Amino acid sequence: MSYVPPHLRSPSSSLSRSSKPTETSAVTLDDTHRTTNNLSYSSTNSHLSHSNASSSPSLSRWASSNAAAVPRTLSVPEPVYPQWKPSDRVFRMKPEQIEEVRLRLNVDVTVAPDLPPAPAPIESFTDMGLHQSIMKDISFHEYTRPTSIQAQAMPVGLSGRDLLGCAETGSGKTAAFAITMIQHCLAQPPVRRGDGPLALVLAPTRELAQQIEKEVKAFSRSLESFRTAIVVGGTNISEQRSELRAGVNIVVATPGRFIHHLQEGNTSLSRISFVVLDEADRMLDMGFEPQIREVMQNLPQKHQTLLFSATMPMEIEALAQEYLNNPVQVKVGKVSCPTANVSQILEKVSESEKIDGLLALLVEEASQAERCGRPFPLTIVFVERKTRCDEVAEALVAQGLRAVALHGGRSQAEREAALRDFRNGATNILVATDVASRGLDVTGVAHVVNLDLPKAMEDYVHRIGRTGRAGSTGQATSFYTDRDVFLVAHIRKAIADVGSGNTVAFATGKVARRKEREAAAAQKEARIALSNLSLMGPTSLNIEEKYRFMISPSSIKTEGAADDAWDD
Repeated sequence: MSYVPPHLRSPSSSLSRSSKPTETSAVTLDDTHRTTNNLSYSSTNSHLSHSNASSSPSLSRWASSNAAAVPRTLSVPEPVYPQWKPSDRVFRMKPEQIEEVRLRLNVDVTVAPDLPPAPAPIESFTDMGLHQSIMKDISFHEYTRPTSIQAQAMPVGLSGRDLLGCAETGSGKTAAFAITMIQHCLAQPPVRRGDGPLALVLAPTRELAQQIEKEVKAFSRSLESFRTAIVVGGTNISEQRSELRAGVNIVVATPGRFIHHLQEGNTSLSRISFVVLDEADRMLDMGFEPQIREVMQNLPQKHQTLLFSATMPMEIEALAQEYLNNPVQVKVGKVSCPTANVSQILEKVSESEKIDGLLALLVEEASQAERCGRPFPLTIVFVERKTRCDEVAEALVAQGLRAVALHGGRSQAEREAALRDFRNGATNILVATDVASRGLDVTGVAHVVNLDLPKAMEDYVHRIGRTGRAGSTGQATSFYTDRDVFLVAHIRKAIADVGSGNTVAFATGKVARRKEREAAAAQKEARIALSNLSLMGPTSLNIEEKYRFMISPSSIKTEGAADDAWDD
C-alpha cells in the first residue's frame, strides 16, 4: 500500500498489528501525497482523502498542474510466492538426518509447536533450486559451500517463511539474504518506471548499507535490467531520487533517508513483498525504532520479512513478535561471546599514557613486519570520540605509519575513501569510533586495538569481532584505566570461560546496557568507599554479593592495596 507520512494521517488511519492494511490493488489520482513519475499510488482503503491532500499547498499545486498528465488508474501487481522445492536428495532427507546435519553445522532451529517444521539445511548451492543466473554468479565469485547460516537460513527464506536469524559477525548473513531476495524478485512481475521497489533492506549505517548493496550486485551481475539503489545520508539526494523514480528491484537503505524519500514521494511501499532488517539490534540502539515502525506498519499485508541480528536482546524479541509472522528462528554458534580464535590482551595504563602506548605497540609491529619481510597487519584502532579519532590518526601518520580516520563527523566521500584505502591496503591502520564496530566486513584484519574501551560488554564483543573472522586467528589489545575496571572484570571472566570451554553468557540490548551502567556506577561507589575506609582502619563494609568476585579480601587494608585489587 502507499506510504502516508505521519503529519498527513487522520487519527483513524493509524495501523496496529491487529489492523493491517488490505492488499494494494490500484493507483489513483486521489492519493496526491505520493508522486513518482507523475503517478500516485493508493490502496483500496486509502488513508488519505482528496480533501486531506488539498490542505497541503505543495500537494495541491502538484494535483492541479499535473492532473491532465496522470493516468486515472494503474494496477499494482500482486506479489508472487512460487512453490519452492529443493533437490530430491534434500527433499528425501529423514528427520534424524536433518538433525545430524544441524548438529554438524552448529545450527539451532526453533519453530512454534503448531507450525510445520523448518526446511532442512542444505550444504550445497546446487541443491537449493536457485535461478541459473544466480548460480552463474555464485560460481563466478568462487563460492563453494554455504556457511552454516546460509545452509539453514536460505532454505527458510526460499520457502517463503519469515525468519529470525542470529549469528556472529562474519558468518555470511548478507549473502544468505541477498541471494534469497534476488531469487524472490525474479519471480515478480517486471518493475515499471514509477514503481516502488520489490524488496527493501534496512541497515543501521551507511557503510553497512554499501557493503550490502555490493553483495546484492555481486549475485545479480548476470541479470540484465536488474536494478538496485542505495539510499543513505551524506550522498547526492537528487541522484537517489532519479534512481528511485526510474523504478528499481531492490533498495538498500538507512531508515532515516528512506523515510525522507517516502515523504517526498520519490518511492513507494506499494510493491514491496520482501523486507530485510539487518543488524536490527544496532538499528534499535541507534534510535531507529520509530522509522522501522513507520515502514513496517505501512507495508502491503502480503510480504515476507527476514530479521537478522548479531544479538538477541528482549527488544529484538519484541520486534520479531510484532512484525514477523510465525518466524523460524535460526541461531548459529555461540552468539555474542568473545570468539576463541581471538587472542585478547589487557594492558592497564593511565589516560595520559594511552597514545604513547599505542604508538610504541604499532611502531614495534611495523618493525617486526619489516624484519620478517611481510606487510604490516591490517589493524583497527577504536576510540571513544570523533576528535580523538583524528588526533590519534595524525599521531600515527607523524610516526611514519599509514593510518586513516573513520567517524560520523567525516563526509560520506571521506568515509568511503577511508574504507576503500583500508580494504585495498593503501593504508593499513583504521582509527575509528563505533561506526566501524558492527557489520563492517574487511578481509584480513589481524589486530583490533581498543585505545578507549567501550561502556558495555556487548560493544566490546562486536569490536573484537572485526578480527578472527571466517575461521582465521586474530589479536585484540585493550588499554584500560581505573574507570574501566567493571568491564575489565567481565572481559577477564569471559576470557577464562572461553579458555576452559564454558559457555559465555551475558545480557544484551538497551535494558541490559542500562543495568550494566548502573552496576558499574554502584561498583565505583563501592571502590570509593573502600578507599575512604582504608584511611580509618579495619572495619566492616556491606558489598552487594554480585560485586564480591571483583574485590580482594585484602583490598581494605590500605589505599594502595585497594588500587591493586581493582587492577585485576
